[in-house]
Amino acid sequence: MRGTHGRILTTVIALLALQLGSLVAPAYACGCGAMIPSRAERIGVDREESAVRWDGRTETVVMRFDVHGNARRAAWIMPVPHRADVTLGDPALFDALDRLTTPEQRDRFHFWPREGDWPFDHDHGDGAGAAPPGAGGVGVVGRERLGPFDVARLTATDPDALGDWLRANGFELPERLTGALRPYVERAWEYVAVRLAPQESGATLRGELTPLRITFASDELVYPMRLSRLARTPQTLGLYVLADHRMEPRSPIGGDRPEVTFAGRIDRPEGAVADLAGARPVHLTVLEQRFPHPDRIDDDHHLRAVADVPYREIAYTERLLTVGGVPVWLLTVAGGTLLATAAALLAVRATRRRAPDDAGALPAP
Repeated sequence: MRGTHGRILTTVIALLALQLGSLVAPAYACGCGAMIPSRAERIGVDREESAVRWDGRTETVVMRFDVHGNARRAAWIMPVPHRADVTLGDPALFDALDRLTTPEQRDRFHFWPREGDWPFDHDHGDGAGAAPPGAGGVGVVGRERLGPFDVARLTATDPDALGDWLRANGFELPERLTGALRPYVERAWEYVAVRLAPQESGATLRGELTPLRITFASDELVYPMRLSRLARTPQTLGLYVLADHRMEPRSPIGGDRPEVTFAGRIDRPEGAVADLAGARPVHLTVLEQRFPHPDRIDDDHHLRAVADVPYREIAYTERLLTVGGVPVWLLTVAGGTLLATAAALLAVRATRRRAPDDAGALPAP
């Protein structure tokens, strides 16, 4: 038993170490853009959440970043297929979406005790943990200040001119980003260029930033991803999609196969979800995808409607099988022990009864 306990404890510690490692260095994609601080500063995106609403004609992307680092300013570029309107989003949106997609809770019973079950429950801790282009090839459609965001809406006919304009206007970008923008320039896309700057003097960009809401015309549901190929570490994309049907990517575009973690019909959208999707029924699909090698990303995500098959993840709570509060394994072991003891006693008695008869018997003639 002591050896089994040790093996279980070693396994638990190894799994815990893996989990802590993933928390210390998470890597989330700036999926539809590129976030770059000034040269002397650093910034990390702990998490990017994106919600997309598409009604067949218009697409709206709401993004919220959770960032860390010492940057006082950072630049973020998002290509869009048509002219975009940019406003601040509702911070309550993602909490509402999380509640709608919470996994179904179920109990799952096990027979033999595990770590945390008696007799392996020695640790009783407190549980803490858990416009047309201008003369230079770049046109400025508009520029405005929205909370912590300085937003410029641009057109461009030359990726080099676009890069020059961005750098001249305070958007410090790596040289290779200019080349990454070329496919969008060739397709006459437009751009939302954002400078993130705290409103308090001297403050750094840290924690959850106010969501940004970007709306543009689109006859297909497209989520720009090409710029994420510039990332140097594995990336993860999480996407909420609200549309008339369940939606899934046409291809993995160089990453792992996209995973659907929720798909279902929301009959009565309310609050922040209704503000984005409207009051009529809508299908919500939640997608997760990993990009172990970002340099292999070769396209944007183009999503298509598929069969409206509902899906919800199930979160199991492991429980020890008991009867009247007593573990079944203990009852089984105790019962087996009693039966074995009784059988042994009966065997002894039978042997004793036969012994005198055998001793007094005469040998056969």
